[in-house]
Amino acid sequence: MPCDLLDLSREELAVWLAARGLPAWRAAQVLRWVYARGVTDFEAMTDLSRELRVLLAEHFRIAPPMIRERLVAMDGTEKFLFGLEDGETIEGVLLPERGHFTLCVSSQAGCAQGCRFCLTGRGGLRRNLRPAEIVGQVLAVRRAMAEPERLTNLVFMGMGEPLANLEPLLQALSLLTDAEIGMGFAARRITVSTAGLVPQMIAFGRASRVSLAVSLNAADDATRSRLMPINRLWPLGELLAACRRYPLPPGRRLTFEYILLRDVNDSPADARRLCRLLAPLRCKVNLIPFNPHPGCAFARPAEEKILAFQKVLLEARYTAIIRRSKGEDILAACGQLRGRRAPAAN
Repeated sequence: MPCDLLDLSREELAVWLAARGLPAWRAAQVLRWVYARGVTDFEAMTDLSRELRVLLAEHFRIAPPMIRERLVAMDGTEKFLFGLEDGETIEGVLLPERGHFTLCVSSQAGCAQGCRFCLTGRGGLRRNLRPAEIVGQVLAVRRAMAEPERLTNLVFMGMGEPLANLEPLLQALSLLTDAEIGMGFAARRITVSTAGLVPQMIAFGRASRVSLAVSLNAADDATRSRLMPINRLWPLGELLAACRRYPLPPGRRLTFEYILLRDVNDSPADARRLCRLLAPLRCKVNLIPFNPHPGCAFARPAEEKILAFQKVLLEARYTAIIRRSKGEDILAACGQLRGRRAPAAN
């Protein structure tokens, strides 16, 4: 089967063209058709010579994931079920914001982290996604939108642990932020979330200028290890040391995500421990009230406890935002994604 063109970086395509006696600048010309205009048929790339179109068609295909199912929540959030070529499926979520849209992107089929509050991890990791399958989610959703220009923000908070699939993730981010080929997402408008893979964090920070969010969810090792098995491998001391070394771009802050679970990590004492833990860091905190899903024993705290937790952080002069969930009625909120096999499209 021909190679998927979406798996190639601009530099790799330029090298491939140069090896065949073609100028390197043709790479950007070809990729603009794909990423700026959404064209997947080489024959439609009309400003390329006939010979080049035939050559490309002989060696490459363009196959973004197919949208198998599209659900719309009462609040306007949309969940997409993408079918991959091997029969695997992944999910992504399009979030309506004030004046723009944010797409929540998956980086793996399934997840190996096993966080106890997350539906995605229950089925384990099935496989990593290729760059084509990561970037292809953005292309597929943008093509399905009535106003694709309003898709300005991306968050890698869908299925999987992004930093466990580091090289394909970095290649996808390079394509997504490349203005010359027509994607041109601003690095400040892309956020990658991690459960705390310490060895990969610094490498990621050196290789990319997008924002990083660390899923923390507890301020002591006993609680965090109970919620997130990764903490047994890299406990809070090592994780926070990596956060202190993280190469933040000027004017940027780390984001810490904290899922509030009733009677587990939601007390004022927990909030005070969190303040002490984060004290040396330039950061902000996203508080995420737990999103229930079938078969999970956790519950969302009462509203007054959520506000009391936030108040402790605000009084300590942290930026602490309560992130209200969207799409709960279609299981599209944080921690609720879980791809499944779907019938092939007709």
